[in-house]
Amino acid sequence: MSNYRYVRLGAIFYVSTLQYFLIQFLVSLRWSPPYSLSRNTISDLGNTSCARFSGRYVCSPLHSLMNLSFVLLGLTMIGGSLLVCRYLPTVRLLTVGFVSIALGGVGAMMVGLFPENTIPALHGIGASLPFLVGNIGLLLVGLSLAGPAALRVYSVASGLIALIFLVFYATSHFLGFGEGGIERVVAYPQTVWLIVFGIYVTVWKSNSDVSLVKSSTTTSPN
Repeated sequence: MSNYRYVRLGAIFYVSTLQYFLIQFLVSLRWSPPYSLSRNTISDLGNTSCARFSGRYVCSPLHSLMNLSFVLLGLTMIGGSLLVCRYLPTVRLLTVGFVSIALGGVGAMMVGLFPENTIPALHGIGASLPFLVGNIGLLLVGLSLAGPAALRVYSVASGLIALIFLVFYATSHFLGFGEGGIERVVAYPQTVWLIVFGIYVTVWKSNSDVSLVKSSTTTSPN
């Protein structure tokens, strides 16, 4: 498999994270009373019991499906990032960015393996990895990425907006969005970026169409 095929496969992994949004929607449909995007957190969808949790009633009959989705999200973030890195020359900032996104994937897996009502400490660590480390990764990728200026600006903006709102979320300043709403402003930009970046890569016609790094000495993929 050529290096270019590695990066393209990694991009397909990224695009497959679309399942994360689809599964959230399907799992939320089974809630009674109805699931609230503003009041309920994403992790509530994976909560394994029907009871009051953190001041709100949680009951997610399809919690196993949601937790599987978290694990799959993490695996595709890790696999996609590592495959993309196989294509890259040694450009430290860009490599650190994709490794940071991969670490965010480790966190997503932890969220699914340790639902919020089971081992809260491990669940919290898992959530913090994509929220903090993964979004920092977006910033680093945007700052070191070659290609269209719009993609670079979009990458930086996605990471920056998520990190700014992370401060409000962590300090319980929900700005009228509700806890679940502001959490989504922190979490969703990263997953949407994975899909956008994956589509950008998969539409390349050939190896020579684009370089991912800002370097006049970049070596061509095999």
